[in-house]
Order: sequence, then C-alpha cells, then structure tokens
Amino acid sequence: MAIEHLNLSSIEGPLVVIDGVREAAYGDIVRFRTNKKEEKIGQVISIEGERCLIQVFDQTTNMSLNNTHTTFSGHGMEIDLSPDILGRTFDGLGRPLDELGPVHSDVQRDVNGAPLNPVSRVFPKNFIETGFSAIDGLMTLIRGQKLPIFSGEGLSHNELAAQIVKQAKLGEDVEGEFALVFAAMGVTHDTADFFRRTFEESGTMDHVTSFLNTADDPVMERIITPRVALTTAEYLAYDLGYHVLVILTDMTSFSEALREISNAKDEIPSRKGYPGYLYSELATIYERAGIVKGKQGSVTQIPILTMPNDDITHPIPDLTGYITEGQIVLDRDLQHKNIFPPIGVLPSLSRLMSDSIGADYTREDHEGVANQLFASYSSTIEARSLASVIGEEELSDVDKMYLEFGKKFEEEFVGQGMDETRTMKDTLNLGWDLLRLLPREELNRIDSTILDKYYENKEYSLQSSQQLNIKEGVNSGD
Repeated sequence: MAIEHLNLSSIEGPLVVIDGVREAAYGDIVRFRTNKKEEKIGQVISIEGERCLIQVFDQTTNMSLNNTHTTFSGHGMEIDLSPDILGRTFDGLGRPLDELGPVHSDVQRDVNGAPLNPVSRVFPKNFIETGFSAIDGLMTLIRGQKLPIFSGEGLSHNELAAQIVKQAKLGEDVEGEFALVFAAMGVTHDTADFFRRTFEESGTMDHVTSFLNTADDPVMERIITPRVALTTAEYLAYDLGYHVLVILTDMTSFSEALREISNAKDEIPSRKGYPGYLYSELATIYERAGIVKGKQGSVTQIPILTMPNDDITHPIPDLTGYITEGQIVLDRDLQHKNIFPPIGVLPSLSRLMSDSIGADYTREDHEGVANQLFASYSSTIEARSLASVIGEEELSDVDKMYLEFGKKFEEEFVGQGMDETRTMKDTLNLGWDLLRLLPREELNRIDSTILDKYYENKEYSLQSSQQLNIKEGVNSGD
C-alpha cells in the first residue's frame, strides 16, 4: 500500500526535497497533488538516508511546503503499449498530443528497459534503405545498427531526419513489417510542427510513432523521452515482430539536460561541465539497438546530435563515437553550396557495412564501387588543394578529370532533391556513371572481373535503371 506524505521539506526550482521517506527507490515515479486538485509527477533522482531529492516534470510555482500531498509509486516510469500506437503522436512522457485519447492496453513497460544478455544478440546483417545515395551507397545502414548523424547548428539535419522517416524502407524481397519511431528532444514549437506536418502530408503516419518534447517542456522530460521512444520500439520489434528504425534528435539536448540536473544536484562536473556518467547515460540509450536471438524484429538507431562549434572532439560526439558503429558527418561547406543532404563523405563511415553488402545483400559490385568512390573523391580533394597553389590550368589532364568527377559527385551523388528517393540499384548505377568519367586504369579499388562486367556496360547506369523503374511501374499498372 502506497504511503502518502503530507509536507515537503524544501523546493528549489524544479527540485523538491522530502524527509522521512523509507519506501522510495532511485528512479521511482512520484505523484504530487496540490490543494487536492492539480496533479503533477516527478522522479526520485537522489536518496540520502531518509531524504529524497525529486525532479518534478512540471512547474513548481504553485506548490508549497504545506499544501502538497506526495505519493511514491514504488516503480519507475511506465508507459502503456498496444499495436494502436502506430500512427500516433505523443509528448516526451508518452501522453497523447493528437487528440485521439489515451492508449488502452494491458501491456505496461518500464521505460528504462530490461538488461539484454550480450550472448543473445545476433550480428546485424541486412540493410535498411534510406533513399539517399550517400548513405545507402557509402555508409550503408544495417538493420540492428546504431549509426549517428553528427551535425551542427543551422545545418539541415531536421530536413534530413524528416525525409528519412518519409522514405526509409527494408530492402527488396525482405520479409517482415517496417515501422519507425521518431523522438525529438528540446526542439522549438516550429520544428515540432514541421515534423508533425511533414509526416502527415507524406502519408507515412500509419507506420510512424512520434514523441515530441519541446524546449519549454521540463528538463527531466528531455531525459525520459529517448527511453520512452526506445521502449516503444522494443515492444514493436520483440513483441509484434516489426523491424523498427528509431530516430533520436537531438542527443545534444539530452546531454545538456543531464548537465543541468547534475549541476542542480551539486555533483562534481567532468569535461565541459558534463557529469562524469555522461558516457554511461549515452550507452544506456545507444545499446538498446540490436537484434535478439529468437525474436523476429529488430531495433535500428539513427541518433542525431549537433556538435557545439562544429567540434567533433566535443564530449558528446566523442563519447558517441566510442559507443556507436560509425557516423554520418554533415558538412557546412556543402550546405553553403546548396547541396542536400550536405553529407561529408570522407569523415563518415559505417563499421558494419562491409559484412552486410555484396551479392547476398545488395549487389556484387557494391563494395568495390563504394571503395572506389571514396578513393576518387579523396583524389579530388588533393587535386583541389594543388590547384589552389599552382592554378587549375597547370594541373595534369587526370587531375582535371578528378575535379570534374568531384563536382558531379557532390552535386549528383551526394546531392538529391528534397523529395527525391533512390533505390540501391539507382545508387550503384549512378556510381558507375561517375566512375566512367575517369580512365579505367585509375579505378584500382575494383576487382578486374567487376570492371569487365560493369565499366563499359551502359545497362548499369542511372538512366537505364530509371527507365526500367518506369517500365515496371507501367507493367504493374501504377
């Protein structure tokens, strides 16, 4: 039986202290009732003897030391789950924002999740198609992987995230249902409305569940939001068998919320003022991606973070890089060239890509094309540096070819229209179109048998694959 406490010991901003508590545990949810009318909830964030420190998920301006009734629930934050959560929009705590009423279900799960035995993990294999050539071709997203996007203030990561939600899908001839869970943390109301409107207008809402936490919501809610989203994803994947892609933006807001609460608790700060347990907190989020032995579904993560001052050595991207399997880095120079998405190819990679592409997964030429595009673009950067010193007119004919290749690579391969989606076949054929701009002897990262089959064969070009897509659409009655 829950015990009700009648008085508070102190109130300091969003933090409440109660003495004489014996039944509480760290992480417990607490319910407050002011004047027996308004209800608020909070979470235990520190215990010293019989003194509890509670973070309130709301304003504390109308709470006083004598008029507040407090009840400890005896359990952590839980959310209701059912198949009907697909197509719904919630706030950061899982409360409906779409005026469709609460979720009715007998299934309740703790948002902190359950520990996963590493032995039960299955190595990620099959890919998820995002529709972006730079990602699918060069840093392929593998089902069960955690692949973050490192962005910066003012870069188009919100547009990129929204379009991934609109066009992401499983590869061809893959069994299983696909779903997306989208969580936004600390965003402005305009950004939240942009995401909500984009999903509704694109017709993808039927397989998307959204959690939107805005900048004026309580700080503690920002820490709960990714956990709520991942608990939803785990239910869809491991209970219902969906292959789920989770997009979390912005993990910098999550980390700054941790720092704010840590400072309020007078904890000793670490690098840049962040708490020493920032790594552990990020790991508890990122490590909830994966495939579990004996379960049909999977959870794949794309966490997005904005690097302060574009500094990739900042604690948030630095620690994220230790935990995740690669990164996609957005480039400010490409943004200035009006290239979307502005993905910086050379500092980006997917560490699980090499084991999950090729004849059994994508196409036999995929690895060779990716390696050669990386190498050729690297030669473009060298040619540009040389041209800045001696002038473009003094370059060799091959270096001039690389300059032309690099220009088309950025504009046509990395760059896509805001509503343009490409299949994996389109991406690989476009890669061959670009490589044909270079002499065959320069293509030293591709096996000679693959070159013999693809280099001179115009059947493997973007134009031919688009014509095939149109023909297949006509034959199918589309």
